[in-house]
Amino acid sequence: MVNSNVFSYINVLDKAADAAWLRNEAISNNIANVDTPNYKRQDVTFEDELIRNLNKVEYRTMDAKVYNMRLSRIEPRVYTDAASVSYRLDGNNVDIDTENVYLAKNQLTYNGLIQCISSEFGNLRTAMGTS
Repeated sequence: MVNSNVFSYINVLDKAADAAWLRNEAISNNIANVDTPNYKRQDVTFEDELIRNLNKVEYRTMDAKVYNMRLSRIEPRVYTDAASVSYRLDGNNVDIDTENVYLAKNQLTYNGLIQCISSEFGNLRTAMGTS
């Protein structure tokens, strides 16, 4: 991460893209283990933590909130989702249709984040007068 006001949004987008990448890995593991007895689906927590940290910052504008947020405190984490729930007799709680929907949604999210990062760098190039 770059320590500059100019890169604040890029740093947040980068952290969000890392979370989406980690979520993609978790969902892929869920799909790969759809037939593994006693496997419990995993997911990634990030967005709620990001929102909570943005709300902790006392500034009024989003620019000030993003700049003054302690991004190092926000790390995407893998967790076991609904560990006590099973859809089948073998103890597995992965629903393949649901996982495929989550995977498609996450891929769209990741692609959108990458486009936003690219756009932010384009804005910086424009501001610097380079193309």
